[in-house]
Amino acid sequence: MELAEIINPQRVFEDVSGGSKKKVLETAAGLIAQQCPELDPNELFDKLISREKLGSTGLGKGIAIPHCRASHCNNAIGAFIKLESGVDFDSVDREPVDMLFFLLVPEDAHDEHLNLLSKIATLFNDDSRRREIRTAHSSQSIYDALVTPV
Repeated sequence: MELAEIINPQRVFEDVSGGSKKKVLETAAGLIAQQCPELDPNELFDKLISREKLGSTGLGKGIAIPHCRASHCNNAIGAFIKLESGVDFDSVDREPVDMLFFLLVPEDAHDEHLNLLSKIATLFNDDSRRREIRTAHSSQSIYDALVTPV
């Protein structure tokens, strides 16, 4: 499965205010639920928080990949948020996070979940791709940078 199959330009958000890790996750849950009405924003927020308690999804270099299994999620769903300014996300490099790719998968999507996480991590491991996304100034240009094959 390719990233273009799980994300669309309507689920790319830029210049989102941060504040704190918890606030970013709460905001993201609301934004995603607006685009995917089958998902409950409160349940989604609880699942994302529970996952973060297991260990931070902050990869370093300003990137985090919050992810969880979600009930009422029939297919993998991706969303991307570029923050106005970075927030502490307990990342491995202790740097603030300013770009987050959210991945939601059905309860039983084990292999698909791992495969997509790997693709997303590979995408953000590329210095020029991170730079391209950080300097993009529209949801469409961010989306294009996200889904262009690595």
